[in-house]
Amino acid sequence: MTGEGVVADAAETGERRARAALTRVFEPGDETGGGWLARFGAPRLLALLTGDADEAAARLTGARPRRLDGYRARAAAADPEADLAAAQAGGVRFVCPGDPEWPSQLGDLGAAQPLGLWVRGTPDLRLWALRSVAVVGARACTPYGAHVAAALGCGLAARGWVTVSGAAFGVDAAAHRGALAAGGATAAVLACGIDTAYPRGHAELIARIAEQGLVIGELPPGDHPTRSRFILRNRVIAALTRGTVVVEAAYRSGSLSTARWARRLGRYAMGVPGPVTSALSGGVHELLRGEGVLVTDADEVIELVGAVGELAPERRGPVLPRDLLGAECARVLESLPARGPAGVTEVARAAGTTPDAALARLVELHSLGFVERHSDKWHPAGPPQGAGDTPPQGA
Repeated sequence: MTGEGVVADAAETGERRARAALTRVFEPGDETGGGWLARFGAPRLLALLTGDADEAAARLTGARPRRLDGYRARAAAADPEADLAAAQAGGVRFVCPGDPEWPSQLGDLGAAQPLGLWVRGTPDLRLWALRSVAVVGARACTPYGAHVAAALGCGLAARGWVTVSGAAFGVDAAAHRGALAAGGATAAVLACGIDTAYPRGHAELIARIAEQGLVIGELPPGDHPTRSRFILRNRVIAALTRGTVVVEAAYRSGSLSTARWARRLGRYAMGVPGPVTSALSGGVHELLRGEGVLVTDADEVIELVGAVGELAPERRGPVLPRDLLGAECARVLESLPARGPAGVTEVARAAGTTPDAALARLVELHSLGFVERHSDKWHPAGPPQGAGDTPPQGA
């Protein structure tokens, strides 16, 4: 939907204009405002907040008078036409429930769902959200956490999935950069107006995300971030995506709230294990001890959240030449002493077989390079062939 379409629709219905105004009135996730919105609709709710005080007090129940006065003061100062015009000038569109681009899964938040989303970038938000995964974690992450997050972003992009995060320092930034480096899709959900680069050090990163993907926010243009807005932003990240992966998080990390929202909404909550000696592993390991699912790469994430048949490859160690030996050959090889040669009769007795069978297997092992023969004695070739040894030449 173009910016011109947004303005035209607002003039025709008033719904978009009213919702844009209400983003100036209610904080993200305000369930009191969400309940009023479901009851009265956006235009009527805005009229009540800007109209007669006695009528507002009578109709808008569930809030104390002081709080209602605060809502009314904000509503009186709101200028939705200016916000929508500023958004249009900056290449930003305001997407509302009922729009073709609106992700219907946000309805799982109930009264806490966003009033609307300010979106910057050309891709369709609804289509991207259908195939997306959140990757979140500590801001002060370790090199291990940054590496894992970048690998997840890159791996998800290579499989056609969208990486969603919060554009914060640490894990968030690494996940975004991993997806961008792979030429893939990524979306940043901000806790401020999307015309405001926060953190300031990520102005270039956020601009790159807007060029290649999407930048999303609940707050109107110019609004600043607060601690509570960061926490409330996490519910949108969890609701938009099919699952949330926590890479590194201490016990009190805000990123764990995203995983808790994911579980509450029926999404997958996943965690990447880390060193038990690291404080940044504590929150993730606690998540994994509960309802979280352990994952180590993008393939395992997609196996959980993807369609039937999108399976991770089977994990196994390397196949060594010794693994391919028949049972009798392996038993004869294991019967050779580690030090010094042995005769056929001695090997046969240790292997529990006949001398003729032992000799046949020793000749076979000699042709494969596992044993050597000196006169009528046999011994292992070179170093003993353990499970992790280098295969002998010619094997």
